[in-house]
Amino acid sequence: MEEQTIVRVAVDAMGGDNAPAEIIKGTVLAVCEDNRVHAVLVGKEEVIREQLKQYTYDRERITVVHAEEVITNEEAPVMAVRRKKDSSIVKAMTLVKNNEADAFVSAGSTGAVLVGAQLIVGRLPGVERPPLAPLLPTSKGVSLLIDCGANVDARASHLVQFAKMGSVYMENVIGIKNPRVAIVNIGAEEEKGNALVKETFPLLKNCNEINFIGSIEAREIPSGYADVIVCEAFVGNVILKLYEGLAATLIGEIKKGMLSSLRSKLGGLLVKPALKETLKDLDSSKYGGAPMLGLKGLVVKTHGNSKSDEVKNSILQCIAFKEQNISEKIKSSIMVNEND
Repeated sequence: MEEQTIVRVAVDAMGGDNAPAEIIKGTVLAVCEDNRVHAVLVGKEEVIREQLKQYTYDRERITVVHAEEVITNEEAPVMAVRRKKDSSIVKAMTLVKNNEADAFVSAGSTGAVLVGAQLIVGRLPGVERPPLAPLLPTSKGVSLLIDCGANVDARASHLVQFAKMGSVYMENVIGIKNPRVAIVNIGAEEEKGNALVKETFPLLKNCNEINFIGSIEAREIPSGYADVIVCEAFVGNVILKLYEGLAATLIGEIKKGMLSSLRSKLGGLLVKPALKETLKDLDSSKYGGAPMLGLKGLVVKTHGNSKSDEVKNSILQCIAFKEQNISEKIKSSIMVNEND
């Protein structure tokens, strides 16, 4: 009988707008949903244990590591990571660095997570810049947006590595064989784009290890035209924020319209079950957080306003990452490129 994989996930219990309550609740939900998860809650021990009292769960599968300090969004990330050695972010990432945890999940300061990921967890050999890569819901399932916030001033060689790392992730974690890779552009023609896109396009076109299909315009993203969407972080972050904001606005307007008259209320009751199911597929929180690829261990950044369900899903997504040995596969993919 094959031995079951145990995935040790260090969770920043103090990070995020809804910490610690929603973070701890999400951690408990993850442990109860999948017995492969062993969670390590890092933060103020007394506060964490008080919160845990209200839940029923396997006590052996959640441990607590005390961290006295908390890094806030207002602090300069580099200075905070260097000075606050006893913070929940630094201590949790150190667990990953020391192989005492397989992954790290945080809804806390994005800057501190990005800095800590590189300074503490460290990059894989050959990786120039680790990107943040969230999954976007589309009409065909999901697409990976890479990069969405880690590397604002990227070079062409970085984007080629993003494409390779994104392809490894989508094929092995999401299960999409030979994923289609496209670069964000302002038109389909090869000669279009800014200097970065024009320099990157031929490199992607000549990269034999990916299934490059050309340019993708922003309007084509929701239709699932590509599985891996490559861009530098400034563009990616704009796409991500617009995507999330538009989705929230549309849902709000649909609800408002359904309550505008007696007729619409009656019609709303009829379509509510089907509409609820459809809107659930468009909720990005069901896919967890954004993994930071190209590191020696997995780092997952969730939204600052994450509720328990998104925290749970962020923890559960770490399972496939470890089971499929994604870090080693990314390392092999990058090293092949280095040796070409």
